[in-house]
Amino acid sequence: MTDQPSRLVLSAQGGVHPKLAECVARHLAHPYLKPYAAHTLRAFAEISPLVEQPDRPLVFDSCCGVGESTAWLAKAHPEALVIGIDKSIHRLDKHERGYRPGNADNYRLVRADLEDFWRLAVAAGWTLSHHYLLYPNPWPKPGHLQRRWHASPVFPAVLRLGGRLEVRSNWRLYIEEFAAALSVAGIPSAVEPWTAETPVSPFERKYRDSGQALWRCVADLEKR
Repeated sequence: MTDQPSRLVLSAQGGVHPKLAECVARHLAHPYLKPYAAHTLRAFAEISPLVEQPDRPLVFDSCCGVGESTAWLAKAHPEALVIGIDKSIHRLDKHERGYRPGNADNYRLVRADLEDFWRLAVAAGWTLSHHYLLYPNPWPKPGHLQRRWHASPVFPAVLRLGGRLEVRSNWRLYIEEFAAALSVAGIPSAVEPWTAETPVSPFERKYRDSGQALWRCVADLEKR
């Protein structure tokens, strides 16, 4: 991340996308059958023995980037195994050089496609205690609706993983849409401002230092 101020998210979309509810309902009604990527299958197999320890809570830090947030979350949940997941090996490789704390041992970083990893976790019967989606790509163009996690075919897998879900963004509309998507699934949520007193990631730090308002959506998901 550079020290230059972060620009606000700009979009021609002025409110919740008019096709959001239709899109979410369709995905809830039809299974996602995309083949799994080979590298994600390997990553899932490698991490599974750690997850399958009895009586240990499991936390996902999805879209973890360089893993700074994963390390913070490991401190916040010392009793849990925290798994940071990102598709970019370039971002994950930066963790050891600048973002790994000296004594945290209850987290792991995994290079995987989230749409595959989430579905594999559901198929394996994993249940989360907490799930964090911190500053995902907002895909602000109206035509990119289904690239947003809450409108993508993999959204039902997020719900089935259960746990306390927390999504943060510097684009209020993304958070409002996420809450609307949860509502389509019959899940109540809260939309509220977020103050990053101690930023947990380079993105959160940059947004705070740029004076941007931050928002979050929180929901308690039952295993579905």
